[in-house]
Amino acid sequence: MTAAGTGGARSRRKISWDLVRAGCVVLVMLYHSTSLSVFLHPELEPRAIEFPYQVGASLLLVVSAYFACVTIRRGPMLRYWWGRVARLLPSFLAAVVISYFVLRAFPIEGWFFPLPEDLWANLLMLWHWKPQFYPFIDGSHWTVPLQLMGFTVAALLYKSPWGHGRGILVVMWTAVLLPLAQWPIRINDPVEGYRTVVDGIGMHRWHLFVAGVVIWLWSVKRLSTPHFVVLLGLCMAAQEVHNYTRTPEGLLADTGSSVAVAIGMCVIALVARAPDLSVPPLARRAISWFAGISYGVFLMHQAIGYIVVRKLQDVGADTLTQTLAMLVTGTVLGWMLTRLVEKPAHKLLMRPFTRGGSATSREADPAGRR
Repeated sequence: MTAAGTGGARSRRKISWDLVRAGCVVLVMLYHSTSLSVFLHPELEPRAIEFPYQVGASLLLVVSAYFACVTIRRGPMLRYWWGRVARLLPSFLAAVVISYFVLRAFPIEGWFFPLPEDLWANLLMLWHWKPQFYPFIDGSHWTVPLQLMGFTVAALLYKSPWGHGRGILVVMWTAVLLPLAQWPIRINDPVEGYRTVVDGIGMHRWHLFVAGVVIWLWSVKRLSTPHFVVLLGLCMAAQEVHNYTRTPEGLLADTGSSVAVAIGMCVIALVARAPDLSVPPLARRAISWFAGISYGVFLMHQAIGYIVVRKLQDVGADTLTQTLAMLVTGTVLGWMLTRLVEKPAHKLLMRPFTRGGSATSREADPAGRR
């Protein structure tokens, strides 16, 4: 997700991509506010409307991979990589610190109360490596280290023979088939060292990045439609396998979420190949505005939003009001994070790569950081 560009950069943006990005973040917020909230905190009343599908964050990783392909050829590779870091990292670090202090300032009995060591573990993004020791301050943040790894791998691959031609096809097939091959080991309580490495590098999510690259290759007609269909279908199958969890009763599937992600991949592919949508100016401005703050919203809505929901329940507010309040709170906090942290930090960190004191228009990313 990226903030809107200025001047000519804005005119080149497809509103379709802003709509995809905004829609994915809304789906994340709906899932967290209407379904996961009650699952994590059973004392919360069941929501009047429930969206139980884990779909938005996965699709944001697909979009990230797609636009890595779009932007990676624009200028020096170091500038590309540092630009992605400058977009992702400052807002993430600020969101962790803000959420930490809010959770400590408004503790709820029986809920997670972060300690200073939890703050450092979250700033260092240690959750995937040792989840039993490093709990999330905000569970939405799980995508950030995967994106940073993805952008780094993309930069390294692009500078090697494996990032072009047949090489990238070998990489993509390997990145889907290898996690599938090791899945029986991962799901059957492997030794801790093995689990630490596999989960730490996010191997079970690699197919989402592959899907984004496959869609880009197909959209620019560098991949035949049959090859595209087979490889994207394999990514969809990998998502279904990923969504199995082991319970005392056996393996439990989340096929609904897998189908939703598969549909989302198809929508992204259509947006990549189709002409831009025709949207009324007022709606266009609203969609672009929300898309421009969507990374901040993604980072800020969950942990603090749950506190808002609980406090409103305690004073007798109905569940619809609680949900709306969580959505509004996340949007306002996301806007503030974008204005006060993301944009200024990115401008400051990109100064070594600017010319004449201002960034080139190519820095505007038409689809976003996530």
